[in-house]
Amino acid sequence: MKPPRVLVYGPAGVGKTTFAAGARNPICIPIEDGLGKIDIDAFPTPGAYTDVRAALDALVNEDHQYKTVIVDSLDWLEPMVWQHTCEKNSWSSIEQPGFGKGYVEALRYWREFLDRLNYLRDQKGMTTILIGHSEIKPFQAPDSESYDRYVIKLQKGASALVSEHCDVIGFAQFKASTVKSEERGRTRTRAIGSGERVLYTEERPAYLAKNRYGLPSEMDLNWETFAKAIKGDK
Repeated sequence: MKPPRVLVYGPAGVGKTTFAAGARNPICIPIEDGLGKIDIDAFPTPGAYTDVRAALDALVNEDHQYKTVIVDSLDWLEPMVWQHTCEKNSWSSIEQPGFGKGYVEALRYWREFLDRLNYLRDQKGMTTILIGHSEIKPFQAPDSESYDRYVIKLQKGASALVSEHCDVIGFAQFKASTVKSEERGRTRTRAIGSGERVLYTEERPAYLAKNRYGLPSEMDLNWETFAKAIKGDK
């Protein structure tokens, strides 16, 4: 079985990078510069899309012992992709060509980025982990009223492309329950959390998620637990 292509997204501070750092022999491309005290090997923080591409090319072309590449994070990579697209087309902004054409052109470089990740997976046997942040957007279902849901914080075309690429999209979140109480004749709902961090791997109305491995729909946000589930271990 080939190594998994994973995307984990969620709110800031939930532990996405810590989760990814638990993978086997990792190296990170810290676009967000958010490693903090996490002690893993990393490339210098890139200043442009070409720096990210050069880091991936180094992993493609050089001998190394790394088994996992982490890209942290996609929503910090996105403006670099847009800037690169603008430079290649002599645009002042990604909106300049109008009618969304700039975003469509940017997909060329998103595909270039994903092609390198696929090479690392297929030819170097590397797990690839993409980290992203979440945002809440309205979702219009064809058979019901619209509702809000968590999605990946990316332009919709890029989000669709990256989502198709990945074998697992995991939504990381603090687990919470709700409690209702009566206050001054009004019912109030409060969220109560234990600090437990979980990874959701099957889509629900509240969030985007998927997996191609038959994973449990909810599990601890822990790489060892996740890796065992991928292999089918109990």
